[in-house]
Amino acid sequence: MRILLAEDDPLLGDGLRAGLRQLGFLVDWVRDGEAAERELHAQPYVAAILDLGLPRKDGMDVLVSVRRAGLTLPVLVLTARDALPDRIRGLDIGADDYVLKPVDLNELAARLRALVRRAHGQPQECLTAQDIVLDVAARAVTKAGVPAVLSGREFDLLHALMRSAGRVLSREQLEQQLYSWGQEVESNAIEVHVHHLRRKLGSALIQTVRGVGYMVARESRTP
Repeated sequence: MRILLAEDDPLLGDGLRAGLRQLGFLVDWVRDGEAAERELHAQPYVAAILDLGLPRKDGMDVLVSVRRAGLTLPVLVLTARDALPDRIRGLDIGADDYVLKPVDLNELAARLRALVRRAHGQPQECLTAQDIVLDVAARAVTKAGVPAVLSGREFDLLHALMRSAGRVLSREQLEQQLYSWGQEVESNAIEVHVHHLRRKLGSALIQTVRGVGYMVARESRTP
């Protein structure tokens, strides 16, 4: 999951970026409000962590801007401002959750996963398709109950497709979700990852929509 981290404290920002990457997130880190606003308008992040006390543009103003622009991604506010009126105002203008500093990394990651699940209408931590079960928190996949060994990039690609089950994602959309700043993307990288996933999980799981992209079919539900 590719997220934006907007935090001006260099020690905290570096620690959060490193820690969240170890927990499976792709993290782009900016250090001021203007950069945060620009990147949120430009990139398809699944969620954002937004500090309120940012230089150049306050976090509250950034939040107002992105909501007025119609951006609906989940925003978790990270702040040292523990006054109740500040928290109420933040929620009223579009924040989805609050975490007060100092931050527990595991709690922060769990809150991010919960926000993304709710944004995609998925109440549970595990996603299913056919006989495949993907556990987001554990970063584990099973096929018919048997663990499947996937690379980190293969897991991220499968997660992106299963999170958007029933919707076709183009190669460009998948690349934007799988690669953060400064990571080189080979021209056939997505095709190679899809090939490996089909070999490991079965050819029927990921469908190719010619000229458009790839998709995982939405699970049908019986009444």
